[in-house]
Amino acid sequence: MDRKQLVLGIDIGGTNTKFGLIDKEGNDYLMGSIPTNADQPAVNLFFRLFEEYDRLKKDLKFDFDLMGIGIGAPNANYYKKTIENPPNLNWGYVEVETIIRKFFPQPIALTNDANAAALGEMYYGAAKGMKDFIVITLGTGLGSGIVVNGNLVYGHDGFAGEIGHTVYDPEGRLCGCGKKGCLETYASAPGIKRTVLELLAKNNYPSRFREISFEELDAKMITDAALEGDKIALEAFDFTAKVLGTKLADAVAHTSPEAIILFGGLANAGDLLLVPTKRYMEEHLFHVFRNKVKLLKSELNEGKSAVLGAAALIWNEILKN
Repeated sequence: MDRKQLVLGIDIGGTNTKFGLIDKEGNDYLMGSIPTNADQPAVNLFFRLFEEYDRLKKDLKFDFDLMGIGIGAPNANYYKKTIENPPNLNWGYVEVETIIRKFFPQPIALTNDANAAALGEMYYGAAKGMKDFIVITLGTGLGSGIVVNGNLVYGHDGFAGEIGHTVYDPEGRLCGCGKKGCLETYASAPGIKRTVLELLAKNNYPSRFREISFEELDAKMITDAALEGDKIALEAFDFTAKVLGTKLADAVAHTSPEAIILFGGLANAGDLLLVPTKRYMEEHLFHVFRNKVKLLKSELNEGKSAVLGAAALIWNEILKN
């Protein structure tokens, strides 16, 4: 039997770190997860992760060659293979390649989670066959990965593609980054919660949200309420779509993508978000781009998407070289 060629995809999150062995076609042969323990040094995470990987690997009933390791992480620098002062991780500056070299000799690639998601869509998801597209991840924040002519855009410093921190309203909501009015303060799970709160204060419509505390509220509740016709929830989605569509029209002007793909918790609202976002985007597009850009929902399995993205990152490097 032929030996399989696999890569190890790793997604480092604030709470959990997931990993898996993935082939070129996106099939997974092993999946695992450990707590990140973000308050401990980064080297502890990698030590525990590779220990768990070795333990799970023993159950595999076939031989394989490990071709490389791909990592998606917040504030990851593709060029330097470092993680630099990540939010939600008490790490500072981490030389990831130096740590991993203590365990593995194989090639390593590292980028932020949204860039990894973009490559995941290109290899295994909604962007298969496309060379120019943008992926927007709508979760706790708003991440973005921009692909031009089949290549991820990293910029001169490795941090290109921060659409979530472009400004919608200079006098708007305070962002975790310290600026005011960033797109992610409106188009994200916490962003739509803030919108619901503002609408409740401004209007006296009856709404189920009047009995729910801000802490209890989540994006899925808002989606469910909108599907049941709750006026506050419907207005919250319309406002979120207006902000997102306006800023996506700006993004289109920079790279003229074939498609923009929405991924993550808020994108699970489907047409509730996609239809009005497309309408507002078309309204604000420069005329040469109108009716050319598709707005799509991700086709990746959400539970595995981040690991698939990290795997696609390293497969992309291997195949390129």
